[in-house]
Amino acid sequence: MYDHLIEAQVTAAEIACQRMSPSRLKALGESLENACLLPPDAGWDQKAAAHAAFFTVMADAADDPVSSPVLATGAELANELMVTAGRTASQIVINSRRRVLDHLRTGNATAAALELGNHLRTLQFMGRLTRTN
Repeated sequence: MYDHLIEAQVTAAEIACQRMSPSRLKALGESLENACLLPPDAGWDQKAAAHAAFFTVMADAADDPVSSPVLATGAELANELMVTAGRTASQIVINSRRRVLDHLRTGNATAAALELGNHLRTLQFMGRLTRTN
């Protein structure tokens, strides 16, 4: 259902990751930190939206007329997938974001983009499991 959208995110993310400046990398780290700092009693919808903002920061980093809008819609896609997967996805989301940041710090744009794709596919699968229960 989301396969083509996820592939578009991977392609756009690779462009953004290749163009990642130190200040944008810092902004991505801050985006993750801000999402993690939400209080434990915050609703999952609020936390998912905060984690989805990671894609918005990537869209800004891409600074590209084609990939930036794709990544901006990635925030909506990620949010929908996280909300559907449920709160149990929280640590999976955090760990994936950390792996993306690690790949970016070592200059591996392809690995960072592939991690985002794998993450979205994992959330999609978790959402399917949630709907079947």
